[in-house]
Formats: sequence, C-alpha cells, structure tokens
Amino acid sequence: MGFRTDQIHAGVVPDPATGAILTPIHQSTTFVQPSVDDYMAKGYSYSRSANPTVSALQERLAVLEGGTGAWAFATGMAATNAVFMALLNAGDHAVVSDVAYGGTYRLATKVFSRFGVEFTFADTSDLDAVAAAVTDRTRLIFTETPANPTLKYTDIAGVSNIATSRGIPHAVDNTFLTPYFQRPLELGADLVVHSTTKYFDGHNATVGGAVVCRDEDSSEAVGFVQNAAGLIMSPMVAWLTLQGSKTLSERIERQSANAQAIAEFLESHPRVDSVTYPGLASFPQHDLAVKQASGFGAMAWFEVEGGVEAGKLLMRSLRLWTLAENLGSVESLITHPATMTHSDVEPEERLRVGITDGLVRISVGMEDAEDLIDDLARGLQLL
Repeated sequence: MGFRTDQIHAGVVPDPATGAILTPIHQSTTFVQPSVDDYMAKGYSYSRSANPTVSALQERLAVLEGGTGAWAFATGMAATNAVFMALLNAGDHAVVSDVAYGGTYRLATKVFSRFGVEFTFADTSDLDAVAAAVTDRTRLIFTETPANPTLKYTDIAGVSNIATSRGIPHAVDNTFLTPYFQRPLELGADLVVHSTTKYFDGHNATVGGAVVCRDEDSSEAVGFVQNAAGLIMSPMVAWLTLQGSKTLSERIERQSANAQAIAEFLESHPRVDSVTYPGLASFPQHDLAVKQASGFGAMAWFEVEGGVEAGKLLMRSLRLWTLAENLGSVESLITHPATMTHSDVEPEERLRVGITDGLVRISVGMEDAEDLIDDLARGLQLL
C-alpha cells in the first residue's frame, strides 16, 4: 500500500460491535476475563500493559515506518527514556548527537549518568567523529536528524554502517521529517523515535511519543520497558493521534512548501543576518538532505541584525507567529531555543554546537505563505 493509504487505514478495522468506522476509545482500566483458564484470551487485561486503542495506533506507526513493531508512549521523552532503559546498563557507554533536543541532553546528563552510564556527545555529521567516539563499552548510538534546532544532518546510512560493524544498535529521532519524508529503518537504523506530539498529532492537542523497531528482539525489549516502567500512552491520546495521522502527508507537504517560500524571503531580507533551511542551496548539507530525504520539512532558523534584543523585539511584534515551545502543528510557531527548548543545556555547550543566543527557530504551519511572510516583513521593518 502507498503511504497515504496506510496513514488512513493501517491498524484500523470497523468496530465489530457497532460498525463504527473510527477505532473506539477503550477508556477502560481493566478487561474482564472469561475464566482463569482463558486468561488473556482476547489479548488484554490491564491498560498499563496493553490497550486496544493504543494497539491500533502502534500498528499504524509500525506500518508507516516499515518496522516489525511499534510502541506508543506518554511523551516523546518517555519514548527516548524507553530506548535508553531497554539498551543501556550501568557501566555502558552511548554516543549521542551533539545537537539534539534539550530534553534528550538532560535525560542523559542529569538522569542516566547518575546510574553509571557514560555519554559522548559527538558530531554525528562527521562519520570519522562517530567512529572515534565508539568504545568497547558502547551499547547505543543515538542520532537526531535533522537536529533540533540547528537542523544539522546525520548520514543515517553511514552511521548505521559503523553501528552494524560494531554490533551496536542505532536509534534515530525522526521527529522533524517523519516517515513520509525520511525512512531511517530502510537506511539501516535499528530503532526510530518520535515525539508524536509534533507532526503525527499536528494540532497541538496531545503529548505523546513512539518507538518503532526493525527487529523483534529490540521490539520486545522496548515493549517490556513500556509495561514495566508504566510509560504507555493513554487511550484518548492514541485516538486523537490516530485521527491526526490521517492527514500527515498533506499537512507536512503544505508546511514544507510554506517553509521553502519563507526561507527564501528571509534569505533575501537585508535585516536578516543568516537563514538555515535544508531546502536552500546555501544549506551546508543540502546535498545530503536531497539524498537522504524526499522533502526538507517545515523547520527553519534565522538570526537578525541586532542580535538577541532585536530577535526578542521581532518575536514580540508578530501577530500570526505564536511564541510557543511546540513544533509541527498547523499553526506557525516561533521559539527562542536558548531560553526555551534548550535552556537546560549549559551555555558553553549550546554555543559549541551552534545554538547561539540570537537563534530564532520557526515551525512553519499551514496558513497562507503570503500572510506569514507579510507578518515577518512587518516585524522586521520595526527593527
């Protein structure tokens, strides 16, 4: 089946009891068993362990990413946490992209490091740097591509080759591009992580996460953690995400087209110092973006003349662009990573990886591109 067909139909069948076309919200803690001898005959006992609505979403996510199994979590960070818990033990070492979501950095340095897990934050855009970072204790390579917020790309196939040659699982955070634009498992990755809060939902309505696994062993390990740690997504969130995912391809296509137009406008504006968007020929890794993905996504960042204060003035002046921390929604959002999404990253570490105090991140929505550009143009005139 094609992607658009699968995003509508995968994991869903008409309700056998009523014929309802939408999967019911099985808002139930427990499930009645026919007898002790037939315990789990219908596959469900308690919603922390498994829930029919959540199962439907998990099946759809596995199909869309091309994996053998998928697991839905309460948040995107719960999904990353599950990967770490499933694959890392005290004394192990992991290689993580030096540019990644601030929550990933916080989880590694403030939580797992307390239990004897060592992390190296490597420039995963440099395959030699990845190979050099691997030790005999490395049990996971975790990359985020494109990275949040700088949009640095990692060569997924290249890193996967390094990981495979050492017998190390490679997990990829695919939140920014989704399986519609980027296919990590087909490029050799072993696990894919998503914040479903973003593009799978697309409407600022839920918080959730997912892990999709290429092989049954990793899927079993992640599923065990989901149950043991109680990280499962709620039925209502799963139901809303099932509905949001039906329009994923159409939304991200429109958002990406808008982002291209906005990036080109910003690049030509005299009050803008720099613009970073993978669809621009000036993007340092433009060739890799073209090779690795079928689209450039809807995330971009820029810096304006006048530095931090000018950036703050611009964000206060906008009407259509909402100052908020999320991304991937139909509404266009603008964010200041240094004080918002990446505030837990030490200032020197932020600067080292290119997250400057003046960096303004935008998540482009589905509004008319002309209106979004007009709003930015008006705001830039005030600087």
